[in-house]
Order: sequence, then C-alpha cells, then structure tokens
Amino acid sequence: MKAKNDLAEHHQMISDLFPSLSPKEAWEKYKLTEDQVSFFNTYGFISGIKLLDDRQVEQLLYELDEIKDPNHPKHNLFYEFHTNESKDPNAVLFHSLGHWRITAGFHDVLWNPAFVVVASQLLGNKAVRFWHDQLFCKPANHGGVVAWHQDYSYWRRTLPMQHLTCWVALDDVTRDNGCLYYVPKSHNWGLLDKPELAGDMEGLQQFLTADQKKQFAEKVPIEMGRGYAAFHHPLMVHGSYENKSPRPRRAFVLNVFADGTYSDTDGEILQGVPIIRKGKQLKGKFFPLLFDPKAA
Repeated sequence: MKAKNDLAEHHQMISDLFPSLSPKEAWEKYKLTEDQVSFFNTYGFISGIKLLDDRQVEQLLYELDEIKDPNHPKHNLFYEFHTNESKDPNAVLFHSLGHWRITAGFHDVLWNPAFVVVASQLLGNKAVRFWHDQLFCKPANHGGVVAWHQDYSYWRRTLPMQHLTCWVALDDVTRDNGCLYYVPKSHNWGLLDKPELAGDMEGLQQFLTADQKKQFAEKVPIEMGRGYAAFHHPLMVHGSYENKSPRPRRAFVLNVFADGTYSDTDGEILQGVPIIRKGKQLKGKFFPLLFDPKAA
C-alpha cells in the first residue's frame, strides 16, 4: 500500500527549520578552509563541524520519538527498520533507513546549507546527490555496538566509489555513551570484507593484515556536542562501542554521492525503490540533487 504524503516527492525544503540561502550565499558562509579539506584528504575524516542549533536538534529529537513507533502511519516508507538490530535485549541498537520520507525536519536536513556545502567540497567540489539516511540510537546503560566497518563494503551495488558519510550527534557524545571512533588513514587500506554491523565489535579483524591490526592502536574517539558532525571517506574504518552511561546516544547519518554515480546491479538498490538497471545513473525521486557548486 502506498502511503500518503511521501516526502520523497519534494526535492526542496518544505519547512523553515533551516535557512534558505542561494548556493553562492551558502558557499561563502559554510565552506571549509583549505587546511580542513587537506586534513580530510590525509586522514579520511574531519569532525567538529557544527550543522545544527539547539532548536533544530530539539525538533529532530521530537520527530525521532514519533517515528520510532512501529505503528506510525507512515511506517511502511522506511527502507529498513530495526527496533534492535543486535537481537540482544541487553545490547540495544535502534537502526533505520528512510525517515527523510516521513517527517519534515529529517527531510529538510538533507538541504541544510551547512551540510551540502561541506559535502560538495569533500567530494572534490562536485554536485551532490542523496544516497540514503540512517538513524542509530543507543539507550542509556545498555546500548549496543556498531562493529568496525567501512561504509562502502555495504554499498558495492553502486559505482564509481565517490561517496561520503556525514554522522550527526543529537546528544553530546563521549567515550562513555558510545561515540564514534575512527582509525586515521585507514581509508587507504582498500576495500575490505564486511562484518555483521551489529555483531562482534572486532569482527573486522579477521580481514586485516598484521600491519593494519597494529594501526588500530591509533584509533581516535570522536567526542562532540550535540548538533556537531563528522564526515568520513567511504573506506574509512569506523565503529562505536556500547553505551555504558545513564544518557542516551542518538545520531543520524546522511549518505551522499557525487552526481553521475550509477547502479552496478539489476537487483534492488534500496528496499521498495524501483529497480535501476545496471549502468543507469542514480537520480530521480529517491536520489535527489542536493547541491551543485556550479551555481555558487
């Protein structure tokens, strides 16, 4: 059954939650410095980028509480929905994809100028298309892990590899409540096999060389205040440990790719999305254009 008011029909902001700026205005206000771009290219990530103010965070938290209910009237618009992807009741990991189709705030954050400008820069000043979104929520005291992995190992059905991930904190994130960790420069390791995402935290180790295992000692925690974001390369090795704190750890992820990315499968790209034949460009209703630097 097709749900009413699928927000994927709208390829522009539909609320006043984020500022409406021209591409030129957005570029001048939010562009990274050359040093920041260089850091990303060297280490495979950059963090501490402020994307949301308190009002925007509160609105997204309100919407998150609504859509976590499996009885939500638009629930069938999710691509995936896992109340607990880990299957362990003592290690809960709420994980979903597709909420941009359901609520105005999570829809409009795709066009947030503070996000799209940085995304374009880190993709080499290319036009940015939306891939898909994610929610990762770890409840207080027993939130589960997100195992070490590379995002592109789950996205091999799309080519070329010109993708980017943006991870945004909706709570203050620390070591205690399950913040993100990166292994600097691991984006240079090449494509690895993929572990189970909510399984063994160290499952990726079986696919690593001895030198790569040594580099894990250099992993860094990405502690940030709510409303701040980290961006990373599609081959960056990252993960997050369990939430041992009395506070929740809620975050959303925006995955994008450069315009011109195409399907490398005749199968399903995302659950419920019409088939895009192998070799055909990903565009249209479910993969909207978010920003084109040529307009700036």
